[in-house]
Amino acid sequence: MISFWKTIDGKMQRLENIEENCWINMVNPDDVEIKKVTEAAGVDPSVLRAALDEEETSYVDITDDGHTFITLDVPFVDDSSKVMYSTIPLGIVLSRSNIITVCLRENTMLSEFENNPPKNLNTFIKTKFVLSLMLRVANRYLQYLRQMNRISDGIEERLYVSQKNKEIVELLGIQKSLVFFSTSLKANQLTLDKILKGKALKMSEDDMEMLEDVMIEVRQAIEMSTIYSNILSGTMDAFASMISNNLNVIMKALTIITILMTIPTMVFSYYGMNMEPLSLLPFNNVGWFPLLIAVTILVVFSIFFKRHNFSK
Repeated sequence: MISFWKTIDGKMQRLENIEENCWINMVNPDDVEIKKVTEAAGVDPSVLRAALDEEETSYVDITDDGHTFITLDVPFVDDSSKVMYSTIPLGIVLSRSNIITVCLRENTMLSEFENNPPKNLNTFIKTKFVLSLMLRVANRYLQYLRQMNRISDGIEERLYVSQKNKEIVELLGIQKSLVFFSTSLKANQLTLDKILKGKALKMSEDDMEMLEDVMIEVRQAIEMSTIYSNILSGTMDAFASMISNNLNVIMKALTIITILMTIPTMVFSYYGMNMEPLSLLPFNNVGWFPLLIAVTILVVFSIFFKRHNFSK
């Protein structure tokens, strides 16, 4: 899918075809769409295809023909797997006359950027456009991190009373998402540092301040992901200890019950032996058996509840 956008009369408007100083947004493009854009914008097709690799890391580069290519890891909600949130590369190409973004899958952030762009966004001012997009990416990380924190709190409350593994699996999915976020944010931070120190983007003082705002948001997101990950790891370790402790208590109770139950077994086995004369056995009268059983049960329950205090 491919769409064309341009600032006209101060508003972002959709175009039917590629024009000069327009934004070209490509989502999982096919070969025909890639060829159309590369011929119109004069960009090497390999640059666009590089952003379609799910394993592509975040970096910034200036191509041989003078185009600036930036790859950022952007967050998205992953409904296709047990991992709730994940990241995917977003390629940004600044050609001589156009801004091109290319992503492997549809992203709500780009859709919102089309329909609800930041104030005073202008496709003619490419540097500010890219910085605004970077700031939106950083804010989306923070938004998803807060969502993950609220979800994990709700799962923990259910975990206290749940007897199933569903909650543990959900917490594990959030923990994986935090690892993905932390790794991608650190890679984005390195890319932003290179942009700040290099010459990939020509920036004014206002642009430098905006880039610093983006870096502040990214650092905050990194700290939040680290804190949430540590809290979640501690929570899962605590629940693992609780489960292990409960298992030990149950095994201790079963062991004591097994030992105590051997007492009546030994008595009944002794009186069930085929031996003569039967009068040699104590309490050989059948009437003593109910009393013996009652005394045994009383002793078992007395030891079980009083000495080992399992009723608490």
